[in-house]
Amino acid sequence: MLRNGRVETEVLLVHRKRYNDWSLPKGKLNQGETLVECAFRETLEETGVEVDIQTPLDTISFEVGSALKTVSYWRAAVRKDRGHVPNTEVDRVRWFPLSKALPKASYPEDPLLIKQAATLPPTTPFLIVRHGKAVARSDWVGDDRHRPLAEHGQLQSQRLVSLLDVYGVRKIASSTSTRCIQTFEPFARDAKLQIEGWAALSEEDAAQAPWLVTELVERLLAETASSGCAMAVCGHRPVLPLMSVAAGITAKPLRPAAFVVVHIDSDGKAVALERQPPIM
Repeated sequence: MLRNGRVETEVLLVHRKRYNDWSLPKGKLNQGETLVECAFRETLEETGVEVDIQTPLDTISFEVGSALKTVSYWRAAVRKDRGHVPNTEVDRVRWFPLSKALPKASYPEDPLLIKQAATLPPTTPFLIVRHGKAVARSDWVGDDRHRPLAEHGQLQSQRLVSLLDVYGVRKIASSTSTRCIQTFEPFARDAKLQIEGWAALSEEDAAQAPWLVTELVERLLAETASSGCAMAVCGHRPVLPLMSVAAGITAKPLRPAAFVVVHIDSDGKAVALERQPPIM
């Protein structure tokens, strides 16, 4: 976790009394949890700080006894500091200037990760999401734009709430088709956000005017870069390749409720990618 200090960038380290060490926050996965959700939760539990997850860093592997432990890291920014409460695991947390954090860290991998995070440009997440599992076309009568999510898709939309939150998503846009809007509705309610509906992202309109998809995504990407406000955009399988190319990334298939995170710099250029498969 990094923040701007008065003189130089500062890094948050935790002290564990049991080991008398200073290190980056980390921990173990809970059942059903993704790695990025674990990173968010463990950071909050160990430091009292809510973060917005940013660019992924290296994954580190090391031996603990006879077992091999693997830890994934992300650069993160402070969302809200709730204040640290000392506990049996972490008794102190402290912000160190970068020049002091490097020699203070107790383990050789931590300075490498800190340097990596510090040299990356600030980024903002731009999420391209495929809508959740919808009612089958063969089971739907009427305008396909109004075809809703299936029961499984509704559960997927609920599960997306936590995942969108860890990236600090504060703006959401979507195809105007019902199944896309419904995919974002639980998160919109939880985060108290409005869904921007765009007919250009629907299957029907995109087939007729694909250039409008490109123009829209490029505009949303530029708005995200200039505002520094993370955005998620929901679309359909046939439209996702157009959305991906407009965002400057290689198009790859996404299953229902899966998404790709494009970490963009202030110019809207992709610095890093993450692909999140559907979790149910």
